[in-house]
Amino acid sequence: MADACPSLCARGYSAIIQASSGGMTAGRRRASRLVPAGPGVVVFERVVGTIPVMKPPRVLLGSIPCAGVLAAAMLGAGACAADPAPFRLYVSNERSGDVSVIDGLTNQCIATIPAGKRPRGIHVTPDGRTVYVALSGSPMTGPPPGALGKAGKPAKPPADDDDDENKAKADKAADGIGVIDAAKLTFSHKFPVGSDPEQFALSLDGKHLIIANEDVATASIIDLAQEKVSQLIAVGKEPEGVSVSPDGTFAYVTCEATGDLYAIKLGDATIAAHITTGGRPRSAVFTPDGAKAYVASETNATVYILDTRTQAVATTLKLEGGESVRPMGTAMAQDGKKVYVSTGRGGFVAVIDTATDRLITTIKVGARPWGLAFSPDGTRLYAANGPSNNVSVIDVATQKEVARIAVGASPWGIAVADALK
Repeated sequence: MADACPSLCARGYSAIIQASSGGMTAGRRRASRLVPAGPGVVVFERVVGTIPVMKPPRVLLGSIPCAGVLAAAMLGAGACAADPAPFRLYVSNERSGDVSVIDGLTNQCIATIPAGKRPRGIHVTPDGRTVYVALSGSPMTGPPPGALGKAGKPAKPPADDDDDENKAKADKAADGIGVIDAAKLTFSHKFPVGSDPEQFALSLDGKHLIIANEDVATASIIDLAQEKVSQLIAVGKEPEGVSVSPDGTFAYVTCEATGDLYAIKLGDATIAAHITTGGRPRSAVFTPDGAKAYVASETNATVYILDTRTQAVATTLKLEGGESVRPMGTAMAQDGKKVYVSTGRGGFVAVIDTATDRLITTIKVGARPWGLAFSPDGTRLYAANGPSNNVSVIDVATQKEVARIAVGASPWGIAVADALK
C-alpha cells in the first residue's frame, strides 16, 4: 500500500471504499488493496488490513479523494503525496476545424473552440496563457476516414499519408496562426505567417515562432510582438516538422519530399547544416542534453538518430511491422531515457531506449496515431488518433493504454500546459 498510494495519487485517481463480506471485526472493517479499475478509478481488490470505523459500513461508501487521511488509515502507510496540479490538453482537430480542451485530471473534454480551416500544429506559450495553432486553406485531398471506394471496399489512402497535394484550389486567406486565449477559452484572432503553415515551434524565450510553410519550401521566423514574418529561409520541398534544440541555438526543419532536414541558426536565421535522411522525415525530437536527435521518417519505417555535434546521421533504427508502419510524431521522456514514436497506420507507439537506440516495446493505441505529448509530470503520454477521433492515454510506468478521450474530427496535434489559476 505504501507504494501504491503515492503512485495512484500522482495520477489523480479517487478511491472507492467497499466493505468486504464479513468485514467487521470489533468495530473495524476489512479493507483491500487499491488497484486500477478503469481510467481515473481504483477499487479495493483483496483483504490486506483493516480500517477503523465508527459505525457499521454500507456496501459502498462512495468516492473519496486519494489524500493523506486515507493513506494514514491504511495500515499506517503514511500520507499520500499531494494531488497533482491541474493541467489541460489542447487538441487540434483537422477535419472539424476546432480545438478540443481536455481536463488532464479527469480526462473530460471541457471546451471545443472553433479555430478555422485545418488546424494542425499546436503549442502553448511558456506562461500557459496563449495557445497558437497552425491553420491552412490547402484542402485535404485524401479520402475521409471510413470512406468507401470501388466495390464497397475501403478507399485507399494516399501512398505517403499526405492529404494536401496541389490537386485543388487552396484558400490562402485561411492560412495563418490562430490565437486562443487560454483563460477565456475563446478564439482571439489569426495573423499571417506565410503560405500553408503545418507545424511550428516556439523559441525558448517565447518571443518567436519558427514555422514550416509546406507548399512553398520555406521556413518563416515570426516576431510575436508584432505578429509578423521577420525572416524567411529557403529549405527543402514540403517542410513539416520543426524542433528547437534544448539550448535554443538552432532548429531542425524536416522536409518530406526531399528526404532531408535543415539546421537553422536562430540568431541570424542562416543554415548551419543540411542533413540527408531519406524517406519522408516528419518530425524530430532532441535528448535533454541536446547531444542527439531522433527523426521519424514515414515511408521507410525508419527512425534516424542524429549526432548534433557533427550534424550527421549516427545510426538508424528500422521499425518492423510492414508497410502500415509509418513513423510520424516524436516525444522525449523527461529523463531522456526513452523516445516515443507514433506510427500512423501502424496503430501503435514505438518505445526506444536512448542509451542503446534499440526498440524496447510497442504500445497499441487508436487508429493512425500522429501527435504525441506528455503530461507535465511525465507520467502519462497522449496520442492523437486521427480516424478514430480520440486521444489515447498511456500510463508511462506500465507502457499501456489506459483510456481514450473523444475529441473532434481527425485529431492531429496535442499541446499540454498547466491549467491557469
